[in-house]
Amino acid sequence: MSFSPCPPDALAGNSIQEQRDLWERKRSRAARELVQSEQRYCQQLGLVTTYFVEILKAKGTLRQDIRESIFTSIKAIHSVNQSLLVHLENGYFGRGFDQFCPQLHHYNVFVDNIYDAQKALRIQLKKNKAFRRFKKLQEGRPEFNNHTLEDLLQLPIKRIDQYKGFLQEMTANTTPDNPEFQQLSRAVAAVEELHQRIQNNTRRHENHLQLCRVQKLLKGRKTKVLAAGRWYIREGWLKVVPTKGADAKPKMFFLFSDMLLQAKPCSALHPTDSDKFSGQHAYPLRECAVEKVFGNTKGKGGLLSLTFPKAKLLLMSSNQEDFNDWYQSLTSAVRKLQPRSTVVLQREDLNQQPLGSAPDGHNLPSSSSHANRKRNMVNNEPGELAQRAAVEWESSAPKRIKEATTEHSSEVSTSSCVIL
Repeated sequence: MSFSPCPPDALAGNSIQEQRDLWERKRSRAARELVQSEQRYCQQLGLVTTYFVEILKAKGTLRQDIRESIFTSIKAIHSVNQSLLVHLENGYFGRGFDQFCPQLHHYNVFVDNIYDAQKALRIQLKKNKAFRRFKKLQEGRPEFNNHTLEDLLQLPIKRIDQYKGFLQEMTANTTPDNPEFQQLSRAVAAVEELHQRIQNNTRRHENHLQLCRVQKLLKGRKTKVLAAGRWYIREGWLKVVPTKGADAKPKMFFLFSDMLLQAKPCSALHPTDSDKFSGQHAYPLRECAVEKVFGNTKGKGGLLSLTFPKAKLLLMSSNQEDFNDWYQSLTSAVRKLQPRSTVVLQREDLNQQPLGSAPDGHNLPSSSSHANRKRNMVNNEPGELAQRAAVEWESSAPKRIKEATTEHSSEVSTSSCVIL
């Protein structure tokens, strides 16, 4: 019996058809999961609108402004998604999302107010006994399946991330000649934009919490940490090396996107502030020059030199990893404030130019390898502070010194060190 192989054209045709079949199976699976999850999503949104929004409105348990601050646009979202579900159940995915995406402004309102809504809900649960009892009664219904109101109010945020995954999967497995390809592609772009908005809001909220935490760590109200456009980067202990032979003293440093704050611990015997810090100096980073005096990956720590127009700091760490991270974080923060005039000096550069002078732009050492090193939180919006003036700081100096400073305030550089 003779063996007759298939012609090459037939093999190629089979391979192409197999690939198309694979795409169709993946698309069908993603479409099925999208419809099923959308049905559950609309059902859960209905619980919120029916058993909370509508009944609270009828009973008058909450004032209208409080009710709107907690639930914001969730009723409009439920209505929009019900319309989307009808299209999805009928198999019109492209048309459904084409009509859904122009209504994403309801989601914008929701995600922009989610943290204020959570705060308003916590306040009402704490102060309003009738609302607290009502909430517990509604959550006990079998329809809620042990879900709390807080869980259900997070659903629109989570759903956007799910839409992103489903739409990307369906678009990747839809051929460009399919009429729905362009519709799905537009939907992917719109949902990704909203997803990025959620991520940015989350970062801003987390940064605000960090700023509030640091503010509470500082004694009194003279040291102002909360400021528009300021981003928290990191904190830690460093030893300050004096210029005249005294012992190095450990100080707590807080690094932000626009300034470095030096603080000392309050007395352990203080009745109320024993666990807090007292702000000493605020060093704006706009005209800071960062120099690694010594320290490498094989050593044990190192020494950093920070030069400001009217001050100089020598900071030492005995931990090599911590030292490297401080150096990376400082140089990155300064570079974002001064993208074209940052001075980052190495020890070998000292013989070529004075420490305080800025080199020509084409002689700046490359430091792109340091830009990606981050710790705790990093500034994801570096441009916000590029054009801002340095933040003013209140001084704890005696009255006589304050008066003398006021007379010459117009001559003081905004980038000079401020004593707190």
